[in-house]
Amino acid sequence: MQFKFVHNNINVRDLEKSLAFYAEALGLAPVREKTAADGSFKLVYLGDGTGGHQLELTWLRDWDRAYNLGDNEFHLAFETEDFAAALEKHKAMGVVCYENPGMGIYFIADPDGYWLEVLPKK
Repeated sequence: MQFKFVHNNINVRDLEKSLAFYAEALGLAPVREKTAADGSFKLVYLGDGTGGHQLELTWLRDWDRAYNLGDNEFHLAFETEDFAAALEKHKAMGVVCYENPGMGIYFIADPDGYWLEVLPKK
């Protein structure tokens, strides 16, 4: 039996703000979506245009508070061919939340506080 890694999910409070962030910061674009018939939730799957793995954003109409991210010890990682330009762009956006020059990586935070690791392509 074999399994294929398909997507990760995160819940977001402001779907439009999150879609704009992921498009600008990481170049992710919607590839499919599903809306509940009663409007209680919406799922938007984002892709990078190069692979099959997707990021699922879940918006819940009746959610009225920030999500509890615990110690925020989990993250998604993104690779880039132009690390220096990416870091400059993310600094200009004001979204860099942690840099680790010794490891050659940094993290950005999305509108809900999820951390996203950026690393150079090896």
